[in-house]
Amino acid sequence: MTKNLVPIIEANNQYSKEFDKGDLSAQPKKNIAILTCMDARFDPAKALGLEEGDAHVIRNAGGRATDDAIRSLVVSHKLLGTVEWFLIQHTDCGMQKISDETIAKLLEDDLETAFFDGISWSNSNNAKSENSKPGSKEGYKINWYTFSSLKQSMTEDLKIIKNHSLIPSNIKVHGFIYEVSSGKLIKIEDYK
Repeated sequence: MTKNLVPIIEANNQYSKEFDKGDLSAQPKKNIAILTCMDARFDPAKALGLEEGDAHVIRNAGGRATDDAIRSLVVSHKLLGTVEWFLIQHTDCGMQKISDETIAKLLEDDLETAFFDGISWSNSNNAKSENSKPGSKEGYKINWYTFSSLKQSMTEDLKIIKNHSLIPSNIKVHGFIYEVSSGKLIKIEDYK
């Protein structure tokens, strides 16, 4: 059993005892969807003042407008009525500190967790567990959506969303940078 399993189950047991939101609709009350990064330092509900049932939150590495994120946004609008979307990426993103080539190379070497020393990524020299799998070249076939410029990443993703053939032009799309050091949202137009 892992060290996190028991506290998570206990927390859920407590949550479910007090749970009173079983009648919420799948359609968000605020008719908004948020596409953002999976980074643990950003909690969209807390940072944006949201409650359960207020919004759809779609998360992936980098908060990028991938095919699957677009799929989720289209479903959010077409089937569940969202009409305003927020693209939120953030400062100090790990996807800005690595390249697609580097991720693929790390995976080719082995599948264990890699290590970032503040400058570059490398595979750990720690002994592999008996359940370890050997590396794989499959990582070269994936677009990891890494980026070097946060403003450029945001600009490209906003353009992809706004110009997608399955997204109607009446959807309001907003772009923000979440500053991890201050907790502030900065409009993409104001980001330096």
